[in-house]
Amino acid sequence: MQVFKFGGASVKDAEGVRNIARIIENFQDQQLIIVVSAMGKTTDLLEKVTKAYYKQDPILPDLFGKVKSFHEQMLDELFDDKNNPIFDDVANFFVEIDWIIEEEPQDAYDYLYDQIVSIGELISSRIIDAYLRVVGVKSLWIDARNYIHTDNNFREANVNWEKTQRAMESSIPALLEKNLLVTQGFIGSTSENFTTTLGREGSDYTAAIFAASLDAELVTIWKDVPGVLNADPKWFDATELIPELSYLDAIELTYYGATVIHPKTIKPLQNKGIALAVRSFLDTNSKGTLIRATNSTLPVSSFIFKVNQVLISILPKDFSFIVEDNFSHIFDVFAKHRLKINMMHNSAVSFSVSVDYDEQNIVSLIKELKKQYDVDFKRDLELVTIRYHNPQTIERVLVNKEVIMQLQDNYTCQMLIRSVE
Repeated sequence: MQVFKFGGASVKDAEGVRNIARIIENFQDQQLIIVVSAMGKTTDLLEKVTKAYYKQDPILPDLFGKVKSFHEQMLDELFDDKNNPIFDDVANFFVEIDWIIEEEPQDAYDYLYDQIVSIGELISSRIIDAYLRVVGVKSLWIDARNYIHTDNNFREANVNWEKTQRAMESSIPALLEKNLLVTQGFIGSTSENFTTTLGREGSDYTAAIFAASLDAELVTIWKDVPGVLNADPKWFDATELIPELSYLDAIELTYYGATVIHPKTIKPLQNKGIALAVRSFLDTNSKGTLIRATNSTLPVSSFIFKVNQVLISILPKDFSFIVEDNFSHIFDVFAKHRLKINMMHNSAVSFSVSVDYDEQNIVSLIKELKKQYDVDFKRDLELVTIRYHNPQTIERVLVNKEVIMQLQDNYTCQMLIRSVE
């Protein structure tokens, strides 16, 4: 059994859906689970819908209208038979959002986010399943919420692995005997049957959950790049494909911010010894990158860029030392405000961290920290991580840049930098 994951870029338009169908048709002799993300930029749009609803912004109808019209156009281009049940299925999912937004918000933002944004994956998977059946593929749609069980930590739910594995083992193997299965990435459900999400870009993680729970042979993530590259093509003109990665190097790269794979994806697969392939849906003849148990190290230096960074420096008001009690409190505050630390450095009297800029959470975080500490912060910074660095690679990224903070060991160099005139 194999698990395929297709992201939003692979289904951004009708031709993308047709291309997925062509890929899947070549694997009809396999037991296959297809995990799909929301189509194109649907998640971004639904996030805006959620914010507009929560703030009661009058732009809400226009935003929701864009989501509807995008999917209606997709349906019109894919299905000649306008009586296909998929038209009603998609309309019913939009009704679920209508029910939520017709009244003023009463629930917490994170809960509302999961109930609204998750609809993107439900619609996408329904459309793909329906199209596969139209072109003759034996496909069955399943609801991931019936199988992936989580806690109530909305927007970043934690998986109950034991309950999830029991649910999958009880029915999915029998279903795979007759059909390939299409399901949703990114979503799960609580014991009260409330929808949860697994964190932004969490569809990769979903594929790993299904694979690990069912002892799959292989997971393949289909991307719009040839595989895992040593740098993001948005930042480097000359990038190199990495044909093979160890689990360790893959975990390190995702930890530092490489976006080609979701950070939580690798560990469940490593635990079960399941290989992960990253391949191009644009060039299916390319073998891409294989991540597996191997002692080989990265053949080239790898570069990871995170823009829109903030440096927050925290100092005790009484000029005392930063000690263990301070760290415990500081980390609790960051966790409370859902801010993940990308880089940190401490001295005797200060603790400095780099985080992604999130205006709402940053403002509330700093307000709380200032009750106990002096706090300074700098915006518009860039975090560069070089795995297997050397002097030449460091020099390469510092053209017209100033280093604000730097950490370095034998394998990894991190630099927080800003542009200079």
